[in-house]
Amino acid sequence: MRLVLFLLTTFSLITQAQNPYPQDYFGHPLEVPLILSGTFAELRSNHFHSGMDIKTQQREGLRVIAAADGFVSRIKISHYGYGKALYITHPNGYTTVYAHLQKFAPEIEAYVKERQYEAESYEIELFPSANEIRVNKGEHVAFSGNTGGSGGPHLHFEIRNKDEHTLNPMLFGISIADTTKPTIKSIYAYPLNDSSTVNNSGKKQKLRLIPMASGDYTTENIEAYGTIGIGIETNDRQNLAANSNGVYQIQSFLNGNQNFEINFKSFSFDETRNINQLIDYEHYTETKHRIQRLFNQNNTLSLYSPEFNNGHLTIKDSTNAIYKIRVVDYEDNDAWVTINIKGNKTDISQSATEQKTPYYIYANQSTNLKSGNVSVHFYPETFYKNFYIDFKVKNDTLTLHKDIIPTRNNFNINFNVSHYKGADKDKLYVSRLVGRKSNYPVYTETKRVGDTLIASTKYLGSYTLTADTMKPTITPVNFKNEQWLSNYRFLKLKIDDSGSGISNYRATINGKWILMEYEYKNNTLTFDFNDHISTETKNNFKLIVTDNVGNSSTFESVFYRKN
Repeated sequence: MRLVLFLLTTFSLITQAQNPYPQDYFGHPLEVPLILSGTFAELRSNHFHSGMDIKTQQREGLRVIAAADGFVSRIKISHYGYGKALYITHPNGYTTVYAHLQKFAPEIEAYVKERQYEAESYEIELFPSANEIRVNKGEHVAFSGNTGGSGGPHLHFEIRNKDEHTLNPMLFGISIADTTKPTIKSIYAYPLNDSSTVNNSGKKQKLRLIPMASGDYTTENIEAYGTIGIGIETNDRQNLAANSNGVYQIQSFLNGNQNFEINFKSFSFDETRNINQLIDYEHYTETKHRIQRLFNQNNTLSLYSPEFNNGHLTIKDSTNAIYKIRVVDYEDNDAWVTINIKGNKTDISQSATEQKTPYYIYANQSTNLKSGNVSVHFYPETFYKNFYIDFKVKNDTLTLHKDIIPTRNNFNINFNVSHYKGADKDKLYVSRLVGRKSNYPVYTETKRVGDTLIASTKYLGSYTLTADTMKPTITPVNFKNEQWLSNYRFLKLKIDDSGSGISNYRATINGKWILMEYEYKNNTLTFDFNDHISTETKNNFKLIVTDNVGNSSTFESVFYRKN
């Protein structure tokens, strides 16, 4: 009997060591089947996806329920990002996050609105104490929505640990039906130094991909020499969804020995921008396709398994090698790619030459560049590598390389505007020029210190001074002046600004501040009469909207309402 107990205890300890995450603790956050539109850590613009996106049947208003017992520890409402988000901390130390919500459950909604009216602000962040809003597993806490940076109705769901690292919810037994192998879209080979070649070239080479009946792949045989790396474009698809999602793990092997591994299990928000060093950033900016580089170049991502040789392949002359890639989804469906490599030292027919300029960036040093009325300051560790940077100033336009090199952190661009006079100076902002011909100005966060405009940005490219002299526009949507609105639930208006963009707004009824929800995706402001601010028959409505350089518009209207 003691031996049986010992074996059972030993097996239990081994099982726990293999999977340290509780498997039956968290329930589903929705009352519909879980079908994903986005998986954990899949590749997004400038970040890894930090949770799972659960489809809500193409509509808003589904009941969101607490995944486990706990208390509401944080509530954040913002125009962008997560929109309306709820955080629940659980006794086991984990926190679940529910984002892009339409609204909260009635008691939580009342709690939030009271504090929004106290602060006279739609955007708000609250940290209730452990005893203020306690919830039970399965309790209704919110309604699903489409607020913030959401591209359509869905629920964004996360699980975070005590260190605020986000983890793959599937690790906790929240499973999604998936019997399909990952798909391999493309394979590339990279010479990694001046003496390396792939197929006689010093430039990146796309390899011809050959699908096999088994669902695996081979490529054309290649000749190479020196230090090279491989890149892959891949995705996965679950059973009940047509959309392409991220994979769970990628491994590579050279002659049977593993030399690279990346696992999409957990990451910290501090490192999420390092995605731009994982992918071939230049390729992405030019084609919008993300090639994951299966080799590490000065990237501190915790997703990498550090015990392997950074994925670098050393190919010697007159040798033969077999390189294999294994791509795995969470349900352990895998797809393999085999690449046969012949070592052949040859003259380089094409070389990846770097354009030399008078300006050189050392990644570990601060750098200041100045010409005319423009200066740029890079802090140490702004970039991952040293390189020659293209820096030119003509009139009020700055050419700062092309946006093909990723950054770790923000840098500052300074424009001296002392040569502008009076009101003209007050209407200036720094804009980034985007589009195919780099001729469309987009507002970059700008502050003014004396005669200097300072823009903080993470993107190389072209920048210029732009003047905004146009006031924001305000248009009523569902009412007219002097109208009776007794049967109306909502008051709606559209606001827009064609220049620097909306900075803030303030609305009142009979002089009292009212909560208007701003949905930037369709430029609407909405007031809910159930807030009971309108208590008079005759009501004077006033809205002031201000853009990012201080232009403001005022809209006033009278409406009547029986209460």
